[in-house]
Amino acid sequence: MQTFIISKVLLLVFLLMDIFSHAQITISGQVHFKNRGMKAISVTLKDTYDGATTDEFGNYSFETTEKGARILVFSNMKFVEIQKTIMIGNENLIVNSTLKEQVSEIDAVVISAGSIEASDKKRATALLTPIDIYTTAGANGQISSALETLPGVQKIGETEGLFVRGGTSEETKFFMDGNLVNNFFGNSIPGVKSMDRLNTSLFKGNVFSSGGYSAVYGQALSSVLVLESIDFPERNSVDIGISPLFLTAGFQNVNEEKSKSFGIFGSYSNLGLMTKLIKFNNNFTKAPEAFGTNFNFRLKNKNGGILKYYGSYDTNKIALQAESLETNSDFDNTSLQGKNTFHNLSFRQKFGKYLLNLGSSYTFNSNTIALSSIFDNAEINPTTIAINTNYFNAKGILERKINRISAVRGGIEFNEAREKIALELPSIPFQFNNQITAVFTETEVGFSNHLSAKLGLRSEYSSAITQWNLSPRLAMAYRISTHWTSSLAYGIFYQNPDQKYFGRNSLHNQKAEHYILQVQKSTDGRSFRLEAFYKNYSDLIKTKILNQRPVAINNNGDGFAKGIEVFWRDKKSLKNIDFWVSYSYLDSKRNFQYYDQSLFPNFAAKHTLSVVAKKFVTDWKTGFNLSYKYASGRPFYNFQTDNNGEYYLMSQGTLKNYNALNFSLNYLPNLGKKEAKAFTILVLSVNNILQQKNIYGFQFSKDGLRSNAVLPSASTFVFIGAFINFGIDRTQDVINSNL
Repeated sequence: MQTFIISKVLLLVFLLMDIFSHAQITISGQVHFKNRGMKAISVTLKDTYDGATTDEFGNYSFETTEKGARILVFSNMKFVEIQKTIMIGNENLIVNSTLKEQVSEIDAVVISAGSIEASDKKRATALLTPIDIYTTAGANGQISSALETLPGVQKIGETEGLFVRGGTSEETKFFMDGNLVNNFFGNSIPGVKSMDRLNTSLFKGNVFSSGGYSAVYGQALSSVLVLESIDFPERNSVDIGISPLFLTAGFQNVNEEKSKSFGIFGSYSNLGLMTKLIKFNNNFTKAPEAFGTNFNFRLKNKNGGILKYYGSYDTNKIALQAESLETNSDFDNTSLQGKNTFHNLSFRQKFGKYLLNLGSSYTFNSNTIALSSIFDNAEINPTTIAINTNYFNAKGILERKINRISAVRGGIEFNEAREKIALELPSIPFQFNNQITAVFTETEVGFSNHLSAKLGLRSEYSSAITQWNLSPRLAMAYRISTHWTSSLAYGIFYQNPDQKYFGRNSLHNQKAEHYILQVQKSTDGRSFRLEAFYKNYSDLIKTKILNQRPVAINNNGDGFAKGIEVFWRDKKSLKNIDFWVSYSYLDSKRNFQYYDQSLFPNFAAKHTLSVVAKKFVTDWKTGFNLSYKYASGRPFYNFQTDNNGEYYLMSQGTLKNYNALNFSLNYLPNLGKKEAKAFTILVLSVNNILQQKNIYGFQFSKDGLRSNAVLPSASTFVFIGAFINFGIDRTQDVINSNL
């Protein structure tokens, strides 16, 4: 019995010794970031279940029975993980830690001063994706027309081009997959606005910069539009479009691996029928008629490199007759025959941390314009102007990632322009050749998720003006709070005078200096932007009339443009309605080209306002779209020339305010029909549905005593058409764009 009691006592002793040898130790401490305690930080012993989460002051505490050398891990997705080796004995431990911010492409602040991006990478704030453009009332599926609903872009109806922040249309350049696109718009005659040449559906995203753009791009005093084409089609498809205006057809073929694809597209348009159904302000003797075709292919190699090619060819004809302002004629006739071919080739390949982008583009454009007058039913003063231009662009960029949000890139670019103008009766030939070589470098530095900067430098040499220039670019962004960010951009930008102005006198680069400050708030489904800018112009060209054409005489012109812009897009406040509002205030003066003094530009309005709203009603299978555009009255000037070809201002005035309410609807007849083999969308669009009598300006006689108003081709324009796709169902895209 005594032996049994002793054994029990010994067992109890050993148990107590084991318990004391594994006594729980408390590990505690505080976790800091920038001298503040951080909550929700996970603190654990590696390879165990022991740990805790910090409280709102950054404090933590937990108990463990582990002994010896162990690793204590501090982790949170917003911070760099920290591991500390500790020695656990019989005493409680206090372990503090200081965190470092986790640099992330998703969380990093993005520099957005002067630019709006729409792409797969920017879904939260994406604006003007292809579906956005197609469903914007009044845009007629045109990228340039949809951009006129954004702040900073003027509504100009009498000629093509993007007029941005007090700049001329020549001050905006267009790029496709990094390559320069010359003649982005179709050939036309004065007073009739042409359409975009490139189809909106070619592109998966775009960056529209109204100022302060990257050093990768040059030769644009105001802005750039950078378009990125799709890599590969979703699947094989056939597209057909039918309307009273045009007929289109095309197909895309892609293999299952999405490593090869090719496509062909053709279109024919004729406004003849519409001129009989709708009252036009222009008297067309030959209604606008055009034919176009394009071809594309894409190849992906085994290492992920992508080669893209796009080529197009188009021709067009137009002729009109207008009452003459001159006393020695009754009517003026103008006709045009144009043709254009464009080719774009790009290659993108990753080599480890390096990304190589190579590209080239070529454009040939030909315009033959015939002018004559009618007096007493007889043709007088006939003349023909033939303009042939060749453009070539090549660019190479090498980029290296430094970390997740930092990179450095550099490259070289070459542009060549050759233009030949032949004027008959009298015969005055003109030829122009210019080569521009550019080198550039740029670095993007992410200091943290809250602060980033972009620093660039571009230098160009032009053979036409035998001059180098040096353009520094700087942009910064800082996150003020979770949803608010601020951006700042500065840059110097140079541009050659347009080739049509070169003559006997030596010229040099025109210059613009941009200052941009922006604040932006982005939340789920909502985006707000407030931007202020100042643009200083110097060395602008001044012109006079020489041999019946305007010629630059010097670079003594100057000017400025400043303003405030507001943009608000909202998909949440009104149920199932997507809308955006943009407002721009512009103050500008320019003394350039034919201006004989500093004047507010006749292509700009002080106040512009756009409102766009969209709603898709699923039960009706229909999307309803509205847009409203307002612009305060633009100035108009009556300039005349003296015997020496010098311009002088004879009279001036202000146009009435511009107003237009546009409406469109998209009907999807096969919505909900799973057995449908084709996606069909029917479109009805009415521009200026309230029939406002808008005026774009005035034309004046040679003596300045008589004038005619420049009017839209049609005060109200109606479009109806059907688009059918065999292969790709876009139903959900159309619905989601309005939800």
